[in-house]
Amino acid sequence: MLKLLINALVFAPEDLGLRHVLIGGGKVIAVSDKKAGLAAPCATEIDLEGRRLIPGFIDGHAHVTGGGGESGFRTRVPPLTLGQFTRSGVTSVVGVLGTDDTTRDTRSLLAQTHALREDGLAAWCHTGGYHVPPVTLTGSVRDDIVYLDPVIGVGELALSDHRSSQPTRDELLRIASDAHVAGMISGKAGIVHLHLGDGERGLDLVRQALQISELPARVFNPTHINRRKALFEEAIELARGGSTVDITAFPVAEDEDAWAADVALLKFLESGAPANRVTVSSDGGGCLPVFNEQGEMLHMETAKPASLLETLQRLLGNGAALEQVLPAFTSNVADILRLHDRGRIRDGDAADLIVLDDDDKIRDVMIAGIWHIRAGGQRVFGQFENQDKQKEK
Repeated sequence: MLKLLINALVFAPEDLGLRHVLIGGGKVIAVSDKKAGLAAPCATEIDLEGRRLIPGFIDGHAHVTGGGGESGFRTRVPPLTLGQFTRSGVTSVVGVLGTDDTTRDTRSLLAQTHALREDGLAAWCHTGGYHVPPVTLTGSVRDDIVYLDPVIGVGELALSDHRSSQPTRDELLRIASDAHVAGMISGKAGIVHLHLGDGERGLDLVRQALQISELPARVFNPTHINRRKALFEEAIELARGGSTVDITAFPVAEDEDAWAADVALLKFLESGAPANRVTVSSDGGGCLPVFNEQGEMLHMETAKPASLLETLQRLLGNGAALEQVLPAFTSNVADILRLHDRGRIRDGDAADLIVLDDDDKIRDVMIAGIWHIRAGGQRVFGQFENQDKQKEK
């Protein structure tokens, strides 16, 4: 069914001004400033009345199977539901395994990724987890990426963290080279998505790997770069050299040696580093633990996909220009993940869209031309989500 969105203030993510958008077959058919040129007799016309239309968020780092498990089996976080993503404006997600790549593995991650796809979300995942050798399905990082459709890279491989395998430089290089070659063969991202812990070594192992190898910098994709201020400065330099670095939208207390995601993004953009080399992810479903010096967990919180929207709202509330900060949630993520038809509003791309109201809240969310959220209410539910409401239908 064709849909014609009229009178939309389009950020694609660049500011296009007032436009009309024709949608059909799950794609954006055309974006134009002339409504007459898009007229179609069978199209449903929807007047957005000057509201902002932006690409759906691409969450490049979420624990779709649930994270945690760092203080016993009862601390395993449950899997995330479709609505936890769509209500937050996430239309595409990349699932990862974390500390627990033992009771959870690539099989279970693949299954949950497929389940989210069946529910209507655009979903991919990485093979492996924190540890070396990476847990895989086929027995090979390269084969997992080449032969398993949803698998686009490796991660999140842990560095500078007491929970990691303490990998050597050569181990990191072997994994990175396999990911890179697999990406070349398959046309997928072919990246190593790197968890950075609180350790003082920071990104040293990545710098060593780049210094002695021929691998392109884009292969190394560190996340959680705002968890320490010194690490953040290291990441800026890495981005100057060609890597894309990822800010995590986790809560930060005023006295912490860390930057909140909104502050970190502005600092990155003000640094003069390439603006297209930074992304923001939620770590949704992941455990946010606090450890003592003995590595024992004192308490934990759980990250949520909603942190992406909350970060954008803080940025806009503090006067940031939408077209300046939006790429870190959309087009920049699509570029590093080689999701060529996502993260932008342009002819031929997936119709994954968000409508924002005047208070920077989500009014509507569309995925592949289907309204998942309409006027603030959830329309599409996961198989086991909100079953009472589904029965009412």
